[in-house]
Amino acid sequence: MKNTVLAKRYAKALFAVGKDDGAFAAYGETLNQLAGLFDASEVADALTNPLYPEDVRLKVMEKLVEAIKAAPVMVNFCKLLVEKKRAAILPEIAECYQEMVDSDRNLLRGTLVTAAEIAPELSEKVKATMEKITGKQVELTSRIDPAIIGGMVAKVGDLVLDGSIRSQLAGLKESIKGRE
Repeated sequence: MKNTVLAKRYAKALFAVGKDDGAFAAYGETLNQLAGLFDASEVADALTNPLYPEDVRLKVMEKLVEAIKAAPVMVNFCKLLVEKKRAAILPEIAECYQEMVDSDRNLLRGTLVTAAEIAPELSEKVKATMEKITGKQVELTSRIDPAIIGGMVAKVGDLVLDGSIRSQLAGLKESIKGRE
């Protein structure tokens, strides 16, 4: 919880600077690239392990931001994270920042889970339906999960449209149990 609050604060501050600069989208891309590097445990360890001196961790961060050709604001932001011993929450900051960018663009992200591959036209129809319900632009990521047996489950924010055979069978099971 505490890290999420901190991540939101850092993301909010960077977003404000990005809005002023007009480069908030570029800052988001840089954050996402850096957060992706945290998947490699060696990178995360090199930036967060207190056994390494701070100057070494700063040099590692400098090399990373140089390699992705980050803007000077992002270089300073990333150095600040290392200096304040907050580099470990960089992936959370990236996530919070992306939520702010999406909110600013009136965009919601969601998933469309199906039992098998579906036609792009059907995916577009689901997207259009979700946009109509939410009143916002929707970006859906498709995922295949054979466990739902058939149909689809669309999730956007708190909204879940479950038209899977698995949920229908579960409902049928409950109604049969209720009759006993």
